[in-house]
Amino acid sequence: MRTVLSGLVSLGAVLLIAGCSSFAPQSPAGNNPQPVSKPTPASPPEPIGKSTAPPGDICDAKPAQGVVGQQPTVKVIEQARVRSGARMARVLRPGQMVTKEFDQQRLNLELDASGKIIAARCG
Repeated sequence: MRTVLSGLVSLGAVLLIAGCSSFAPQSPAGNNPQPVSKPTPASPPEPIGKSTAPPGDICDAKPAQGVVGQQPTVKVIEQARVRSGARMARVLRPGQMVTKEFDQQRLNLELDASGKIIAARCG
């Protein structure tokens, strides 16, 4: 019985050591593996219209006031963004939680309860 127990302990120790070792396969001689290239990230989509922003992309909400009273379709939002010179636009619904940091390159389009634009402001 003692011999069997000793053999099991030895076998367990061998398996434990074998489980902790790592195996690195070697490539055949003369076969150099090619490096794997990283995928390139997709570029952001081009805006619909060219921004009329002054150097620095600072938003000016006055030219975007023409969208007040309209529904915020993709075309209307982009039209307001381009007119204001902003780099980005966001639509703010009533009661929506928003961050309070000021971004001089962002146009905010505020909506009323019916979903129409009631204000165009920068920030």
